[in-house]
Amino acid sequence: MAMKLICSCLLALALLDCLAHAQYSQHPQQPLLPQPQTPKYPSPQQPQRPQPQQPKQPLPPVFHTCEVAEHDKIQCGAPSISAGECEAINCCFDGRMCYYGKAVTLQCTKDAQFIVVVARDATLPNIDLETISFLGDDPNCSPVGTTSAFAIYQFPVTACGTIMTEEPGFIIYENRMSSAYEVAIGPFGAITRDSSFELQVQCRYIGTTVEALVIEVGLVPPPPPVAAPGPLRVELRLANGQCNVKGCVEEDVAYSSFYQDSDYPVTKVLRDPVYVEIRVLERTDPNLVLTLGRCWATSSPYPHSLPQWDLLIDGCPYRDDRYLTALVPVGPSSGLLYPTHHRRFIFKMFTFVATGNANTAKGGFADPEVMTPLKEKVYIHCDVAVCQPSLGNNCEPRCFRKSK
Repeated sequence: MAMKLICSCLLALALLDCLAHAQYSQHPQQPLLPQPQTPKYPSPQQPQRPQPQQPKQPLPPVFHTCEVAEHDKIQCGAPSISAGECEAINCCFDGRMCYYGKAVTLQCTKDAQFIVVVARDATLPNIDLETISFLGDDPNCSPVGTTSAFAIYQFPVTACGTIMTEEPGFIIYENRMSSAYEVAIGPFGAITRDSSFELQVQCRYIGTTVEALVIEVGLVPPPPPVAAPGPLRVELRLANGQCNVKGCVEEDVAYSSFYQDSDYPVTKVLRDPVYVEIRVLERTDPNLVLTLGRCWATSSPYPHSLPQWDLLIDGCPYRDDRYLTALVPVGPSSGLLYPTHHRRFIFKMFTFVATGNANTAKGGFADPEVMTPLKEKVYIHCDVAVCQPSLGNNCEPRCFRKSK
């Protein structure tokens, strides 16, 4: 079965003193997720602080780790620490104090303690500090201090599910910090607006030296694209090409150019051809086929208002019209990048008539005393769909087929 995405489009056209306007739909956007920030290094709580072994990583553009509000700053290191010493442990220095930046800071102390300082602004969207967890869930894994901007954790290297491994000459204590994300569940699906955050942290003890290492865990790749009903952005517009050369093909020349916004309102004379094109915007799948359902005209912008006049029904010309709407094929010779994303048709211009109580005379002609042409706007409406061809459906309308 062919998959369809359905929407409608509208265009107002005026004959004589009627107008034409195209209407468009909106298109949403999606947010970006930045990478976790530079790791931090051994704690200044001990008199002797080991130097960091891990080089700094470059910060993403437009994100500044040290831009911490004054009331959110937490001291990093001893009060007398110098700017060079502060930088050596990857903290920030503002000329008077050393403080933690907007990142995740890991410090390993000589008395075998993990110290992890997590900034809420380390990611965008921000980390939910209340959802941070480590491998273990014992009481020692709770934060020892929290503010609106930071959460501070301190626990022995043997607690919180830490895994110890031994290698020649040193011992490694490894844990994993992660944050959860809130899931909203509705009747037709589930969503989240939070980012998950995960870091692997290590304290390495080599003789009398301590090393702290933060390893970024690979982010989960985005989900693969799926084919499903969703927003469809289409445009309905009028062509204005002129067939002025002998032997030219009207359909080919007419759609060589189109009215711009500044050209409206467009004036047409009764029975003038009106060249209509509907196209899909912002789609590049050559397998998609735009199809037309019902196209009709009204004297007001409201599609359900009266009076109405059908132009197409199920993509085919309205058979009760003396001036049948003409469907214009759009094929590879059109020069379009995606010909199947376009549909074109031509109808003869008309105006609505205000009817009185009297019936029309024989032959369908109206009594001019009781019926008056309405010199008002004529609005064009179309229901459209996107179709994927299958073995049993080529997405083309089946018009005027004779029954057996």
